[in-house]
Amino acid sequence: MAERKAKVADAATGTAGAQADPTAYHTGSGAPAAREGTLESALGAQVRALRRHLDLTVSDLAGAASISVGMLSKIENGQISPSLSTLQSIAKALNVPITTLFSAFEERRDCSFVRAGQGVVIERRGTKVGHQYELLGHGLGGDIVIEPYLITLSEEAVPYTEFRHAGVEFIFMLSGEVMYRHADRAYHLRPGDSLMFDSGAAHGPEALLVRPMSYLSVIVYARDERR
Repeated sequence: MAERKAKVADAATGTAGAQADPTAYHTGSGAPAAREGTLESALGAQVRALRRHLDLTVSDLAGAASISVGMLSKIENGQISPSLSTLQSIAKALNVPITTLFSAFEERRDCSFVRAGQGVVIERRGTKVGHQYELLGHGLGGDIVIEPYLITLSEEAVPYTEFRHAGVEFIFMLSGEVMYRHADRAYHLRPGDSLMFDSGAAHGPEALLVRPMSYLSVIVYARDERR
């Protein structure tokens, strides 16, 4: 009992060894509340995860935060919307910033999953005969757009070095060999080689040395940029 009281005191005062480390437990999409749809459920799951990380009982944390056991139990089960002052008391008792209590709800992110061979084959602006673009991810929000493509150049493909678009492009060679032109320089790419460049400059495969070939292309640009 004395040992548990000491843990509660440490959590409330922030002494070494008892401070909750936000990286030591799962938040965001890895947290139990990521499957829930409400702020209350996400908040409750986060409080429970922090409490258990400190090896505290509901009674221990309730006492340290000066709230009733019943209220804390309802908070952890997502049954009530606690006041800001209550959340501040709980955060202080756990020795974490109050924003940490909301991280399981705020840190969830979209996810794009594409099975092998099921990427969307699209026609990008400037696409040439024999150049196939398979989009491997889509639908993510935010200010930055990321477009991952599996690019395959078939036997009938022809060189083309005048691709231009906004952003930065990263290429990782998977099979075949190519002389890839960027601005005033050409690079001999073999499987395992990579190239990253400003894609506003003219670029593209200049000499198709071993066909067919394939490479991963990841294009990154600001959402408001015109391509």
